[in-house]
Amino acid sequence: MNVEELMQRYAAGERDFSVANLSEAELEGVDLDGVVLQGATLDGANLRHAKLREADLSGADLNGADLTQADLSGANLSDATLDGAILEGAILDRAVLGQADLQAANLVQANLNQADLAQADMQGANLEAADLSGANLAIADLQQANLNQAALEGANLGGANLEDANLEGTLLEGGDSSLAT
Repeated sequence: MNVEELMQRYAAGERDFSVANLSEAELEGVDLDGVVLQGATLDGANLRHAKLREADLSGADLNGADLTQADLSGANLSDATLDGAILEGAILDRAVLGQADLQAANLVQANLNQADLAQADMQGANLEAADLSGANLAIADLQQANLNQAALEGANLGGANLEDANLEGTLLEGGDSSLAT
């Protein structure tokens, strides 16, 4: 499937594009709210400024994708692979990222307010100045993650691995870090 076909079918009311191959696709600024791209291949795709609110990207391959300032509010990215993805300034409030692979992802100034990141692999991720207020980071792997100036107020860090993480200037007030390692 190419981008033109996707956009035509979406405009006609179709929403389910599960397992579509959109590797390296140019989708900058598209409005695909509510789209279903479950298990789709979007590695290296350009999704800068895209609107993917309430989208289902569970199990999708977004390795190295550029989601700079994309709006993924309420999106389902559980089990998605976002290794090395660029999510700088992205809006992921209330997004589900449980068991997602976010190793070495760039989440600088991302809004992850109330996001579910339970058991997510965030080793080496850059979360500098990210808003993780109220986020569920239970059993998340944050080894060597950069959380400099991140907001973690009210976040659940129970069982999270914070080994060698940069927590300089991090706001933890009211967070549950009782079981964090």
